[in-house]
Amino acid sequence: MSNMKKIFSLVLLPAIFFPLLVCSQSIVISLDEAIDIALEKNREIEIAGMEVRKSRAAVREAFGYALPTIDVSGNYSHFVQKPRMPFPDFEALLGNATYAILFDEGVLPRDEDKFRAISTQLQSFAQTNNYESQIQVTQPLFNSTVFRGIGASRRYHHLAEEELQRTMSSTILEVKRSFYAVLLTKEMYEIALASFDNASDNLRNVRAAHEQGLVAEFDLLQAEVQVENIRPMVLQSENALKNSKYGLKIVLGLDQKQEIDVTGEMNYAKEIIPDADEIVREAYRRNFGIRSLEIKKDVDRAFIDYYQSEYWPVLYAFGNYSYSGSDDRYKFQNYSSSIVGVTLSFNLFTGGRTRQRVQQARVTMHQTETQLLQYRDYVAMQVKSKINDLHRVQSILEAQERNVELAERAYSIAVVRYREGTGNQLEVQNADIALRQARTNRLNSVYDYIIARAELDHLAGRINEMYTARL
Repeated sequence: MSNMKKIFSLVLLPAIFFPLLVCSQSIVISLDEAIDIALEKNREIEIAGMEVRKSRAAVREAFGYALPTIDVSGNYSHFVQKPRMPFPDFEALLGNATYAILFDEGVLPRDEDKFRAISTQLQSFAQTNNYESQIQVTQPLFNSTVFRGIGASRRYHHLAEEELQRTMSSTILEVKRSFYAVLLTKEMYEIALASFDNASDNLRNVRAAHEQGLVAEFDLLQAEVQVENIRPMVLQSENALKNSKYGLKIVLGLDQKQEIDVTGEMNYAKEIIPDADEIVREAYRRNFGIRSLEIKKDVDRAFIDYYQSEYWPVLYAFGNYSYSGSDDRYKFQNYSSSIVGVTLSFNLFTGGRTRQRVQQARVTMHQTETQLLQYRDYVAMQVKSKINDLHRVQSILEAQERNVELAERAYSIAVVRYREGTGNQLEVQNADIALRQARTNRLNSVYDYIIARAELDHLAGRINEMYTARL
């Protein structure tokens, strides 16, 4: 029994707890690493990649219809009861013919009673055992539907590839949003902690001064209230950080039990914001949604040609070789035959089905054209909106940088004034609130600028080649 316990502890327990230990280990990832993980594990990208492979197989399938078809078949049959059919009485026919010759030649005197009435008898002309084997080769010489189908499948494959790139670009944008949201909430949490530490240090100083009789009890109460007012803010910031990490793990396709942290900074560097019209022109050329709709329009046009090809004749060449035999007692008499030829077919009337399919395909193409025009207008509006956001944020960031410096200086002065007895506790509280608000405003503006820049890149169809190399 003790040996079994040792085996259990040495073998089974590691197998049970090792996955839990792995999941409990925290990983620290950068932005590039987060994008790599998302491109590898994101389910939408996986589905889009499957669609590319599916469309590639569809192209090969379409080519297969233009290649020769080779069919081999064989069969054996045994008649349990042979089929029979009514047929004239050969014996009566032969007898009547013989007497007619003899009478005509004068060999015998003519006697009409010698002729027999002609009737039918059930006779069988089939052998009991039969077999046949054959091989047939068919090659399309002209089939417009096949050729149009190849072109349509190629365009569909291009559409699937474009959709994969669009999904990758959207995923990268979502990763940036989630990643920088974690950085933002992380720094917000640090700001709240710093404010809590400042309030705690102030409380300790006020308590020490109160114990020495240097400050009134009212100041001590104010300091304690300030600490307790900031404490919920710290907890709220901590929860916001946890929630933002949950969101990032969903985008990356990671297990929610996996502990993660991010490394990086939310930096802002002043830059020349590009002209909106220039970005709009670039978006018209490179935006993945616009390019997908343009290829979709080509696919719709290809299907119009595909349905119209049903009006054209179809020409096939064929060759057939067969080897057969039959006998009642399995002593087969074997024989073979071969044939080559061409088949031409031309549809004259299908009840208007082809014309209606063509009409539906044309309506579908017009719908795509309308969607394309609408989406181009939407992209242009979004580009101009993001450019305006960049100008707006850029115009206030410099003032916010200055405001943070002033708030930090004001807080230091308020603390010094209180320690020297020339200030009051309310000044310290107001300075701490102003400092916290200034830092928060600056962080939010930097986040807005970074995300607006990422969204502008997405609208312009900009994606790093290192990611498209995965295709």
